[in-house]
Amino acid sequence: MPVAQSRYGATAKMFHWTVVALLAIQLPLGWLMRGLRRSLPPDTPLVAHVTIGLLILALIAARLVWRVAHPVAPETGLPAWQRFASWLVHWLLYVAVLATALTGWLLDSARGTDAALVGGVPLPRLVPQGSAWGAAIGNLHATMAWVLVVLVGVHVMAAFAHLFVYKDRVMHRMLTD
Repeated sequence: MPVAQSRYGATAKMFHWTVVALLAIQLPLGWLMRGLRRSLPPDTPLVAHVTIGLLILALIAARLVWRVAHPVAPETGLPAWQRFASWLVHWLLYVAVLATALTGWLLDSARGTDAALVGGVPLPRLVPQGSAWGAAIGNLHATMAWVLVVLVGVHVMAAFAHLFVYKDRVMHRMLTD
């Protein structure tokens, strides 16, 4: 079993901040597209939204594998409730990002859109085009995006609380050295 480190390493930080940057583009792009339908030409923001979503899915999956292989110990100076809250919010964030990206891919499949990775590498459809799941998946995808926004908000507020209120070094574990 790997030994837990006291700080996040460079690879974990790269995963974290890359996903943060992509989500900062992805979430507003998704909301701007809410009124758009499948009749859009292929060079629309929908292609960017799908491509970024698949990139986020790949990165968060890699981040999870990295996190399990390179664990980081909880901050020892925190009260037990804060350590538990931190653990819970982090794992809920992973689940929410995965669920949002996967439901997006499922929705794309149900709409009959051919999802592709950067460079045009096609991905399989996860459900048949016109699947009865399509509407439900679309609703779940939108709900998961809001759950993700709430969790990100909680995460950011906690980070700033540690930086400005508690004035401890918790946030510095994810910042560059």
